[in-house]
Amino acid sequence: MIEESPGYDLPVKMSLQQLPEGAILAFDFGKKRIGVAVGNTLTAFARPLKTIHHETNAQRFSIIGKMIQTWQPVLLVVGLPMHIDGTPHEMTHLSRRFAQRLHGRFSIPIVLMDERYTSQTAAIALREAAVTVEKQKSILDQVAAQQILQSFFDENKHAIT
Repeated sequence: MIEESPGYDLPVKMSLQQLPEGAILAFDFGKKRIGVAVGNTLTAFARPLKTIHHETNAQRFSIIGKMIQTWQPVLLVVGLPMHIDGTPHEMTHLSRRFAQRLHGRFSIPIVLMDERYTSQTAAIALREAAVTVEKQKSILDQVAAQQILQSFFDENKHAIT
């Protein structure tokens, strides 16, 4: 979990024991696509949900709004990309901004999770599962979001056992 969020009014550290029972949505933010995964506080198991391919923020947030209405999440988890050494880069800033917009629009608590290597490990997992390259392109981001959310659950296992 990321514990610092300078310049952003976001809660960034939260454990499962602080949450009511319910769904959690996770996001792997990208300039072209946003991967979404879902899980819940009872099972602490994440699964891929959707890849948002729309270009405009209005379209993206409309789809996210519909998912929030459907799932009624108690928490949103946003992956925070960084360089291997932990220093920020352009996508770090854009992901923080995305998280801030989510919080502003939906008033749901947000946790930022370190997402280094999630896209690479998602690609490896899909290859090992014999998913074709064509199919991988359409689901890679949601599998990365699944890994981000599963990381959140795994870091908080003590809170649910």
